[in-house]
Amino acid sequence: MAMRRAPPLLFPAAAKHTATVIFAHGLGDTGYGWAPVVENWRRRERLDEVKFILPHAPRMPVTAADGMAIPAWYDIFGLTGKAEDIRKEQDEPGILQSREYFNGLIQAEMDSGIASNRIILGGFSQGGAISLFTALTAKFKLGGVVALSCYLPLDVKFDELIKENDNNHKTPILMCHGDADQVVPVNLGKMSYEKLEKDGFDITMKLYPGMPHSADLEELNEIEAFLQARLPREADKKSEL
Repeated sequence: MAMRRAPPLLFPAAAKHTATVIFAHGLGDTGYGWAPVVENWRRRERLDEVKFILPHAPRMPVTAADGMAIPAWYDIFGLTGKAEDIRKEQDEPGILQSREYFNGLIQAEMDSGIASNRIILGGFSQGGAISLFTALTAKFKLGGVVALSCYLPLDVKFDELIKENDNNHKTPILMCHGDADQVVPVNLGKMSYEKLEKDGFDITMKLYPGMPHSADLEELNEIEAFLQARLPREADKKSEL
């Protein structure tokens, strides 16, 4: 049965729309939680051709929240701050269902005329996890992936799942994680990074000393620079010709 979903929060491109960033929030949040970050980037006028899509996760009972219904991309069974508790039991049906939703958002942008390599998928915490998983198993060649304070879900099955669609092996991935994260432990993020690096993915991991399960200005500036590099203004390209 399809879940009821609110329409995403949209920030149209300030100039001609040539690229799109889809960014997913974390557990218990909504797209509005990341709106101030996007608004700040828009004020800085470095991503004028980029449309931002901030989707809202549906509310569902979450086991780690004592069954309370909160916004979630999939069920979480343990949030003890230990890597093994996150990895040992995972909501595969929920993860795959959310993957289909994000694939639909990507397809809608392509249908509107945006090339897939001008689309970046990213997110924070659970949103970063579903974005990383979706991007690396997507049917389309994307422009990049931003994975913040998160991990690769279904990592035990990933080698099998990637055989279905392996279009983003060389797509740049930026992982960022605070080394004081007590929600999604940094060692879990490192495990995901090391696996993907070993498998030949184009991945970079940035660690932020003392940063808990959150984002800071240095990290946000790093992400903005990554987006600029991966989604340069087409107007600038034409001016160079």
